[in-house]
Amino acid sequence: MTTLQIRIDENTKKRAKKTLKDLGLDISSGVKLFLEQVITTQSIPFSAVTPAGYKLRNWKQLKIEIAEAKKGKGYTTAEKMHADIFKK
Repeated sequence: MTTLQIRIDENTKKRAKKTLKDLGLDISSGVKLFLEQVITTQSIPFSAVTPAGYKLRNWKQLKIEIAEAKKGKGYTTAEKMHADIFKK
């Protein structure tokens, strides 16, 4: 056996401890389970998502597209936008 030490903020530890307890696990068992799944799947065993539910790889692309869109023409009202789009 070996020891693994990590640093994590108190709030994250507290919230993880509660969630794992609700699942019938302690933090040590949760970390062991995670590491076993890393080995079994040869990957991170979950899809990381933002609080809004975006997968991180999609979020990176979305941020790029938002930045590009902000460079474009803006409108103060929908009517002005439609007038510009449908002008002859």
